[in-house]
Amino acid sequence: MRYISTRGAAPELTFSEAMMTGLARDGGLYVPAEVPVMAPEDIAALAGLSYEEAAFRVMRPFVGDSFSDEEFRAIIGRAYEGFRHDARAPLVQLGPNHFLLELFHGPTLAFKDFAMQLIGQLFQAALAREGRRVTIVGATSGDTGSAAIEAFRGLDNVDVFILYPHGRVSEIQRRQMTTPSESNVHALALHGDFDDCQARLKDMFNHFEFRDGVGLAGVNSINWARVLAQVVYYFTAAVSLGAPHRKVSFSVPTGNFGDIYAGSIAKRMGLPVETLFVATNQNDILHRCLTTGRYEVDGVKPSISPSMDIQVSSNFERALFDAYDGDGNAVAQLMAELKADGGFTVSQGALEALRATFSSGRASEEETKAAIRDFHARTGEVLCPHTAVGVKVAEEHLGAVPMVTLSTAHPAKFPDAVEAATGVRPGLPAHMQGIMTAKERVTEVPNDLAALEALIHERRAR
Repeated sequence: MRYISTRGAAPELTFSEAMMTGLARDGGLYVPAEVPVMAPEDIAALAGLSYEEAAFRVMRPFVGDSFSDEEFRAIIGRAYEGFRHDARAPLVQLGPNHFLLELFHGPTLAFKDFAMQLIGQLFQAALAREGRRVTIVGATSGDTGSAAIEAFRGLDNVDVFILYPHGRVSEIQRRQMTTPSESNVHALALHGDFDDCQARLKDMFNHFEFRDGVGLAGVNSINWARVLAQVVYYFTAAVSLGAPHRKVSFSVPTGNFGDIYAGSIAKRMGLPVETLFVATNQNDILHRCLTTGRYEVDGVKPSISPSMDIQVSSNFERALFDAYDGDGNAVAQLMAELKADGGFTVSQGALEALRATFSSGRASEEETKAAIRDFHARTGEVLCPHTAVGVKVAEEHLGAVPMVTLSTAHPAKFPDAVEAATGVRPGLPAHMQGIMTAKERVTEVPNDLAALEALIHERRAR
């Protein structure tokens, strides 16, 4: 299995190499040169298996020779042993033909745990085998950072620096990043928004002297292994609802496009996905693009669903690469236009290709609050504000095909928004109660590349 860059000018890599590299040296994102297809009988055979065994069968073709079967099974087992639900990703019926896929039973109460716990184990195995150390720098709009810190805290061969937008994450999200005491993890509160955090991260990867000097590695959803881990729960959910003999649709709250792009990989692998609904909040650049064909940055508007407050959706580049039939030059041109002009226009043929897989919708702040309030009153379910965006969009498209909304975070991570909508303040699970009184360790940093690189040089272990 070989991996290629979406911009066509970086060397092909193995799975392990692509995972450790993160962003390609031409600025692109790695994708598999070919997507393996599962036969209908192999999809049907996933029914009744443990999540770990299903994960092994779905992901194994992408790993190639990077890990043996025995190594990969053990890595998966360690990744999910800390989840607090035996099904790992259980389905809950929300209404007629509408289901929630609960993805918040991991250690940090968000869907990012599915990918980050796996990638933590993959990194540890690869680094121990190679006898080297890396510096992981990540950018987060809330959940990726805490999941990364949880996955890598205390590991011998890794230093972790997480950039998050100062004052633009929930208190729980912040404390999950700032209260771990291990010396190899560092929470950096950047003065700016998430797009600024993500831009500085990409700048570091494109500064090759710094990148090579600190052994830079990335665990944002630019990392292919992150996307791959998220493919699995599309299969387990769909098979539970009758796949491959029955089509299923998914509504996915998304800002950076990684989670829903994983759904498109599942579809390309043979899963009978009818439609993938891109559910956006008021920062609706993806919805506007799929509607009009124009991707135009319009400034980030802070919302009660902060993990979706994004304008530059990194993983959309992967979807564009697919829509342009693997033309790296075309994608590179679009990304150059985005950087220079703040937008680009998708060609008609590529737009039609995108619409063959993806549809979209949006939820305003009031509509998000209404979804939290109404579904709590009707069903007793307490939705986080991101899940509520997905539920609102899903409800507009219910029909004969079962609809699964991805429930991306535990409501207790956003207690103020939930309480304002329902009058009920969701409590943290018992294992997390201590973070509200634990000492915080955080450094405020300017939106300045040189200052960030100097700080990382100073604080990483030698």
